[in-house]
Amino acid sequence: MSPGRRRGAGALGQGPRGLDEDDTERELTVAVTGPTGTFGSGLVPLLQDDDRIGRVIGIARRPFDPAERGWTKMEYRQGDVRDPEALRAAFEGVDVVVHLAFLITGNASRETTRSINVDGTLNVFRAAAAAGARRFVYASSVAAYGFHPDNPETIDEEWPTRPAARLFYAQEKAELESLLDAEAAEHPELALFLLRPPVVLGPNVIGGKDVLPGPLAPLGRRLFGRPRRLPLPVPVAVPELPMQFVHEEDVGRALVQCIVGAGPPGAYNIAGDGVLTAADVAREFGAVPIRLPAAPAQAAARAVSRLPFLPPVAEWVEAASRPAIMDTTKAREKLGWRPRYSGLEALRDTLRERPRGS
Repeated sequence: MSPGRRRGAGALGQGPRGLDEDDTERELTVAVTGPTGTFGSGLVPLLQDDDRIGRVIGIARRPFDPAERGWTKMEYRQGDVRDPEALRAAFEGVDVVVHLAFLITGNASRETTRSINVDGTLNVFRAAAAAGARRFVYASSVAAYGFHPDNPETIDEEWPTRPAARLFYAQEKAELESLLDAEAAEHPELALFLLRPPVVLGPNVIGGKDVLPGPLAPLGRRLFGRPRRLPLPVPVAVPELPMQFVHEEDVGRALVQCIVGAGPPGAYNIAGDGVLTAADVAREFGAVPIRLPAAPAQAAARAVSRLPFLPPVAEWVEAASRPAIMDTTKAREKLGWRPRYSGLEALRDTLRERPRGS
C-alpha cells in the first residue's frame, strides 16, 4: 500500500461490533498470552477487579502462581505460542483472546524470534477462531507505521502501516497487521482489535530483556532492568526529538475496552496526553539537557541504521530517524478510552522510588 492510499475499512473495520446481549447477561472468560509481562501487569489487575470478567486463563511458557500475585480469577496454563495444539486446548470455552506474548529484544536467533512473533501470533489467532472466541485483541505498536521520511507529523489510523527499513520489531509488527487483516477476512465471526501504543512506561516496566549475551545477561538486567535518576546533574547533549509515552495501566484500560467490545473492531492509536522531547526525558532523569537541532540527529540515525551487521538492539536507532507521533482521537471517540496519565506522568511514575518488594 502506498503512503498516498489511506487504509479503508477492510476486514478490520467490518464484522461484528463485538458487544452483544450475552455480554451483558453473563461473565466473560478471557485468555491472555504473556500475562506476566509489562502489558499483562497493566491488564490483569483490571480484569481481576472487573465484575464483567468471570474467569481468566493465563498462558505462558514459564510456570507461575497467579495467586501469589493476587490474581484469583486466573488459571495458569503452560503453553507455547509455537504449539497450536496447546493453544487450542487452553482456549476451549473462552470468549476473548488477548495476545500479548512477543519478543522485543534479546539474543534469540532471528529464526526463533520470527517463529514466536509472527508464526506464533498467527497460531494464536487461528486457535482462537477454532475455539469459537468472539474477539481477538492484539497488542501491536506505533512501530507498525515505520519510521519513513514521508510520514505525517501526526499519524491517525487511516495512515497505512509500512515495514521499517531495518528494525526487525517494527517490520514484524507491520507484517502482522497485514497478516491478521487477511486472517480476519477469513473469519468474520472473530472481531479483531489492534492497539498501537508508543513506549509503555510504569512501575512494572520491563527493560533490559537480556540485551547482553549468555552469561552476561544477568548483569544486563541489573544495569538496565530498572530506570533510575542520576545521582548528580550531568550535562547531556540531546536532540529535540518528539516522543510519546503511555502508562501501563492506560494500556490495560484500553485492552479492557476491546475485551468487552466497547467499540467497533479495528485499529486504535493510544498514547498519554502531551508530546515530550528528548530534553524533557533527560531532565526527568536528573541530567542537564543541552538542546540540539533534531534534523542532524535524524540524519545520523538514518545513516547508522543502514550500517551492515548491526546487532538487534542497535537496530532501534532507526526509530530516531523519524519519530512517529500519533493522533488518539479514534480511541477516545469510538472506544471510549481516556488516558489517566499524561506521557510525563507515566515517565515520572516509572522513575519514582518504591520500597523494596513493592
